[in-house]
Amino acid sequence: MPKRYFDLSDDVCVSGRWHIRPPMAEDGQAVDPWMFTEGQPLQLTTKLRMALRVKGRPLDFTLAGLDVPVVHAKVATLFAELAPQDIQLFPVDIEGQPEQFSILVATKLIQCIDESASDEVRRWRAEDGCPEKTGNYRVVSGMRIDTSKVGDAKVFRTWGWSVALIVSEEIKEALEHIGATGVKFTGV
Repeated sequence: MPKRYFDLSDDVCVSGRWHIRPPMAEDGQAVDPWMFTEGQPLQLTTKLRMALRVKGRPLDFTLAGLDVPVVHAKVATLFAELAPQDIQLFPVDIEGQPEQFSILVATKLIQCIDESASDEVRRWRAEDGCPEKTGNYRVVSGMRIDTSKVGDAKVFRTWGWSVALIVSEEIKEALEHIGATGVKFTGV
């Protein structure tokens, strides 16, 4: 039976939910939110905090600011148990929240997008006026991946389209089993 994978995203349709701003350093200095989505290990020396953009019901999984995965302690524990070699967890203090949350970082970046099986894939071209992006993906919709390129990874980002946070079916089922709120899965 072939392995199945899912794009894990934020269920923005949860009624009365919170929305979280991007992370900041403890001293209030800005932190580059994209570093949490690049699919590589991080070395952080500062404690992180996050403010609420919209107060509401805390979720077990939230994409804050620019796609930064924020997870409740029970979700962090699940990822640490099932995919310790694929992730890092950085504790974060969230405004008005006494419970523990962490930023989840997928530490693997895998070149596995199956362009021919995906609905639409477009790359940046030189004539688009962004030379630093030339060759990278500009649009990926209805993404499909080539699972033969994934190896034993259970959590990863896709090369060239690192906004996608991909999890194995095992992780998906475990999150569903614990009733994690805020999660949305799309098969890839």
